[in-house]
Parts: sequence; C-alpha cells; structure tokens
Amino acid sequence: MPSQDQSPRNTSDNVDREIAHHIEALTEANIAQGMSPEEARHQALIEFGGREQVKQSVREVHTSAIAESIAFHLKAALRFLRKSPSFSLAVILTLALGIGANSAVFSAIDAIVLRPLPFPNGDRLVVLYQHDSKGRDANRFVAPVRLEDWNRLNSTFQSISGYYLDDLSETSGPLPEKVTEVLVAPRFLETLGISPALGRQFTPAEEHWGGPNAVLISYAFWQRRFRGDPDAIGKELHIGSRRGDSFPIVGVMPASFQFPSRDADLWAPSAPDAPFAQRRDATWFTVIGRLKPGISVQQGNVDLNTVQAQLGKQFAKPDNELTVQTTPLKEVIVGGVRSSLWLLYGSVTLLLLIACSNIAALLLARTAEREHEVSIRFSLGASRKAIVFQLLTEVFALAMIGSLVGLLVAAAATHGFHLLAKTLPRAEEITLNWRVALYSLAAALATTLLCGLFPALRGTRRDLSHTLAAGSRTQVSARNPLQWALVGVQVTLAVTLLIGAGLLLRSLQQIARVSPGFDPTHVLTFQISGSWGETADMKGLIQRVNRTLDSLRTLPGVVDSATADSLPGVAFLYPLEFKIDGKIQPGHPLLANSRYVSAGYIDTVQIPLLVGEACKSDSTTSDILVNRAFVSKYMNGVSPMGHVLSEAVYNDFAPKGIVRGIVGDAREQGLNTLPIPTVYSCFSAPNPFPNYLVRTTGDPMAMAETIRRRIHEIDPSRSVYAFAPLQQHLDDASTENRLRTTLLALFAATAVALACIGLYGTLSYLGRRRQREVGVRLALGAMRNQIVARFLVQGLRVAVIGCLAGVALGLALSHFLANMLYGITALDPITYLSVVCLILFVAALASLVPAIRAASINPVQVLRDE
Repeated sequence: MPSQDQSPRNTSDNVDREIAHHIEALTEANIAQGMSPEEARHQALIEFGGREQVKQSVREVHTSAIAESIAFHLKAALRFLRKSPSFSLAVILTLALGIGANSAVFSAIDAIVLRPLPFPNGDRLVVLYQHDSKGRDANRFVAPVRLEDWNRLNSTFQSISGYYLDDLSETSGPLPEKVTEVLVAPRFLETLGISPALGRQFTPAEEHWGGPNAVLISYAFWQRRFRGDPDAIGKELHIGSRRGDSFPIVGVMPASFQFPSRDADLWAPSAPDAPFAQRRDATWFTVIGRLKPGISVQQGNVDLNTVQAQLGKQFAKPDNELTVQTTPLKEVIVGGVRSSLWLLYGSVTLLLLIACSNIAALLLARTAEREHEVSIRFSLGASRKAIVFQLLTEVFALAMIGSLVGLLVAAAATHGFHLLAKTLPRAEEITLNWRVALYSLAAALATTLLCGLFPALRGTRRDLSHTLAAGSRTQVSARNPLQWALVGVQVTLAVTLLIGAGLLLRSLQQIARVSPGFDPTHVLTFQISGSWGETADMKGLIQRVNRTLDSLRTLPGVVDSATADSLPGVAFLYPLEFKIDGKIQPGHPLLANSRYVSAGYIDTVQIPLLVGEACKSDSTTSDILVNRAFVSKYMNGVSPMGHVLSEAVYNDFAPKGIVRGIVGDAREQGLNTLPIPTVYSCFSAPNPFPNYLVRTTGDPMAMAETIRRRIHEIDPSRSVYAFAPLQQHLDDASTENRLRTTLLALFAATAVALACIGLYGTLSYLGRRRQREVGVRLALGAMRNQIVARFLVQGLRVAVIGCLAGVALGLALSHFLANMLYGITALDPITYLSVVCLILFVAALASLVPAIRAASINPVQVLRDE
C-alpha cells in the first residue's frame, strides 16, 4: 500500500509494478506445476482477476486514506486554533482586514472595469463623435441627417442610432412630476441589443414625423407610478405639449436597463424626417453604433471617416471640415475612474502584503516556540513532509476563516461604496458575487503559501539534536534576521502608502486654499422642466425664463437670480474659436471656453466686474463679457470693449455680440483647474431647462419650498427639481478625489498600525527569548537604561532602513499620482519628510514598551529559573 506522502502519479506507477509482480509470481508457480509458459500466464491472469478492477480497488483505498489524512490534519489544526485563541484571533483579524479590503476594491473593479456592459456583445458598442478638424468647435453632437447618412453608407456597422435627453413634466398624476425622457433615433434598441421586458418596441410608423405617439417606460418608473401593474401597457402619460400631450405606454424596459443614465424614465422616438431635423448644422444626437462581428474599432473608424469624406465633397459646409472619432462605449462610461480604482487596488494589494509579512513574522515566532513539539514528532517517526503539511494546514485554516470574515468586511465596504460613491459609473452594479468569493479564496490560498510555507520549512529543517539543544532553557537565543527583514518589509510598504496618501492630502489642502473667484455661499441651484420642442418658439422660451427670474427676484430673502447653461466651478469645458470683428487671427486662434449666462449672473455668484457693465435684461443685442485671462492672452494690451466677437464656425445658430464688460477670473472648470480664457454670452435660455441660481440672505435650502410654490403659481404645469446649494455641487465635483484620498489614507493608517504591531511583536518575542541574556547582563552590572537603549536601537534601525526603502519605492511610483495632484508635485519634499518623521516617531513608541518590559526583569529570578 503506498504511503500518504506519495503523489497520485507515483501511486499509480507503484500499483502497476505491484500488479505485474503478483502476476509474474503466479505465472512462475504455475510453470513449477508443469504448465507451459503461455498456459501458466493465462491461468495467472484468471486467478488474479481484472487488472482495472484491482487498480480501482487500490485507488479507493488510497483516496480514502488521503481523505482521512486531510480530515485528521484539519482536526489537529482546529485543536491548535482553540489552544492559542489570542494568536489565532490576531492572525484572523489581520487577514480579515487585508483580504476584506482587497475583496471590496476588487468588487468595485470587477463591476466597473472588468465586467462587460449589460448588453449582448457589449464590446462591439461604440460612441461616434463628429470632430472639427480645424479645432474651432468643441461640439461633438451629430445632426439627424448626418446620423442617417452614416448608417446608410457605412460597411462595418451592424446599425447606428442616437439619443438626446429632455427633462419634462409628467402631468397625469395629482402633481407635476419631473421625468427624464430619452429621445431616440430609429434602431436604438436594436443597436443596444435590448428588448422591452413587457410590451413591444416602437413601430416604423411611430419613428416617422407625424406618426402615432408612443413611449417606453423604465422599470423603476413602472414600479413607482403603476406599482408593477401589467395593465400599465396602453395607459397614457401627459408629457409637455409636444405633438399633443398624450403618450400611450407601449412597453416596459428591463430593470437592468439604465441607459444612457440611471435617471432615465422614458424613451420616445425622435423622427429623423422631421422638418426641423434636416439642417446639417442642427446637431443634438449622441451617436452609438454596433460593429459587425469581427470588425475592430479601428476598422470601423476608418470606414466612417471614408464615409464622412464623401459627405464632405457632397456638402461643403459644414461636412468638409468634420471627421469621425470612435470610442468604445465602455471606455466612455468608465474611463474617467479607471486610474483611481487601479490606484486603490494597488494600495490594498500592498496592504495585504503587509498583513502577510506581519503574519509570517508571527508564524516564525510561533514555529520557533514549537520546536520542542516538532522534535518530539521527529522522534516518533513523523516525516518532514507530514509535519510541514500539518503546519500549512493550520495556516490554511486561519486563512480560510480570515477570508470568510474578510467577505463580511467586503460586504460592509461595498455598502460604503454605494453611499460614498453615488457618482461612480455602474456603482449600483458593485456587489459581492461568485467572482469576488473566488478571488477571496485565491487570496486565502496565496496567503497560506506566502505566510506559512517558509516558516514551516524553516521550523522543520534542523536535525533532532540541534532542535533539542535549542529547546534547552539554558541556551541563549540566536539572532532572527528573517523576522527583522519581515518587519522592514512592513515599514517599507507602509511608508510607500503613506507617501501616496500624504501627497493626495496635501493636494486637497492646496485646493481648499484656492479662491474660486466667485462666492458659492448662500446660492441655491435648481432646474425647471422644459422641452426641446419649445426652441421652435425661441422668443416665447426667452420670455418664459425671464418672467420666472423676475418673479423669483421679488421673493423675500432673495437677493438676485440668474440662469446659466452650466454651474460655476463644475467642469463644463466647451472651447470654441472666436473671431474679432469678423476676422480670424491666422496662426493665433482665439480659443476660449464658451458659457451662456443671464442678466444677474455676475451679481448672483459675485464674480468681480472689472470694466464696463454686466449682462442686462433689456439688452437689444447680444452682449458679451470676457474674463481677464482672455484679455491677457489675446488682446496684447488692447481693450476688447466695443469689439464684436463671434464664433469662427459655420453655424447659423451661433450668436455674435459686442464686448460690454470684463470680469475677474473665476475657476469655472473646477477649483483644481486654473482659470482659462472664457467668453460669457448674455443669453437667458441656452436650453429649455437651464440651471437657475438664486442668492439668498440665509440658508439657501430654506428657500426651496418657497421657490417651488412660486413656480407652481406662475406655471403650474412645470415641475421644479434638483434643489441643492451651489457649495454641494462643488463638493460633488471633487467626490472622486475625496473618496480616493480617504480610502488611501485609511489603508495607509492601517498599514502603519500593522507595521507597528509587527515591530512591537518582534521586540516582545525577542525579549522573551533573550531573558537569560538580559538577566546575565543585569547581573554583571549593566544599567537598565542601556538595555532599553539596546532594544530601542534595534527597532529604530529597522525603521530607518524601511523608511529609506519606502522613500525610494515612493519616488519610483510617484509618477502614477502626478495627474491627480494640484498645487504640489509628486516629489513634494514636505510630504516625504513628514512621512519619515511620523514613521520614526511611531516606531520609537512601538519599540519603547517591549524595551522597557525586557529591561524590567528580575535577574535573580531569571537565573534561578534557569
């Protein structure tokens, strides 16, 4: 019977040799009885029985023995855990923290970055942008006629469609309800590969101008408004006044379908053959396409640019200046947060390595204390392989329990992601699943090998006589360079994490000191529902917006009010090339960010007016304001006042105006972005639902209900939504930065704590092992402060070496953070010096307690015990 230490292949070879040996012996016995060799072998095979049946029987016995061996080792491991509860608890909690943090961040990366989009063959979905080849216009939206041309003329896409958003009021309920409607081009659901969960798609007639009204509703809207009633199909919604306000529901979308955003409530057709959709400079669609099988993104991009070049010959303006940019849909959705998530994943990986180093040091100490037990096992005949297997089984049991507890930590952390990172793309998809559980198990197995293999091999490598000698209490302990090396690794990685966290914290401090150039306090923001259909009567739309602003200014507690196409301090980069007095500056394009603001905007957000006058509500022409950065960069000391600015693009919709004033530089793009040349066009209705800003005398949110009632009085069919202080928008704009910094700081603090625990534990262990040495030194006249200093120097020496290695590693990895910093460089000396001083201070504290304890022993008592 093969021993339990043999591998399956060796066992199979042994069984084959044993069977052959038995058959040969029977054959020889039959020959001795007078049989011929052929007859003797034939009879031996009959007597022995089927070879495969015998081998199967042996395998069953062997498998049973392996199972019994594993069960025995697991029971022994559990007994060991019960006998050492404090040691086991320390290892389990350390592993739970390391594996739990890893699993939580991996769950976020899995949901956001690794997992495919929730569409069939989602890797074939791309976003198509039009691009001004001369760089004069940042507009990336596509005209309906151009979208249809792309779909008709290309040879690499299965289908191409598009969408744009409308914020409307739905008035079939007791009160107007704001709904987000997605207006879609033909083939929208076909392109995404999605069908309604209930009901049907749009018919061709519904996708043509003048056809029947129809609307698809989201699963969330179906549950909220109709409580999941299947009879909702066929019921009508009253939405605005576009082509009548009655829209029958023809279908309900699946619960998982939240495209293009989780706020989407309705989907309705946008007819490409509408009269107002025939201009090639009337752009509003975000275009998506599905590539044919086997076609790459690059091939699709080349094909569409060929199509666009053909259109440029047919339609000189504006198609001859346009190209096509193709980007995978997944990259558009998650590209902005990918670097932050991988940074966090790298951080928790370092944290897990620190935890493994800590546990390995604990196991080395524990194995050294069990040398006498190991020597007894050797003396009783146990093989080294069996003892190593037993020690690894104990570590594996600890790792498995730690990983299970770690999954609970990961579950709590996942819930934290949902609360702290609502703005993360696909945040609702972050869950614990079998992939995360499998990752946790793999981490447990890796931890077993990293933490347990070397201590187990090291603890069983000595011969019996040496081990028994080392077990004598009269033996002075040898030095333990490996344990110090593990502590040094912990300090090194902790310093690296602290440097990263310190750089991000310093960056946030620099941003907090920045003056935004405007005053966000006491400013309330909100929106009022509207419809793109209102743009057919621009005069009526402007009158409606101005009437609302005038009414708001009469409210008690309101200082001023205004509208803007985007909020100050929130990134909305829309660079355009401008002409001065109808002339383009050759070789020196006037590129500036374009923003539309109403009368009262400068006073509402309190941007300083330097020269001239602000936007006026009674302007008879389009007035323009420019900021100081625009004047400094483009005017060469000449005043822009009175000059005519216009967009240098072919677009009949682009307004032009006279420069009436110069304002101070405001950080319109965000507090972490320097002011850039900006042109403010005085226009109160850049879209049917602009951002409203109201400056109040007190708490801005206290005015929300008053404003809501006033809007209902002057226009009861509209809903008011998205009330929030302007300061909250600024905070939300830096959510990713704060989340990244907070988590990295948390990981760094944990790493420092683990490193200090490792340093403390190692010194405490050495103090116990070297009691006789310390006792002898004290008996020979050594001072106790000398003993304390000796232990303290040992701890600080490894801390200094770890700091030097950590700083070197931090310098090597600092370039990964360079694009995430503001106001400092990735080589910021204050951060590096602060981290080193902090680590040395904490290391000194961690070393002092075991040093004092080691020096406090009674030498007489120690020598008497020996």
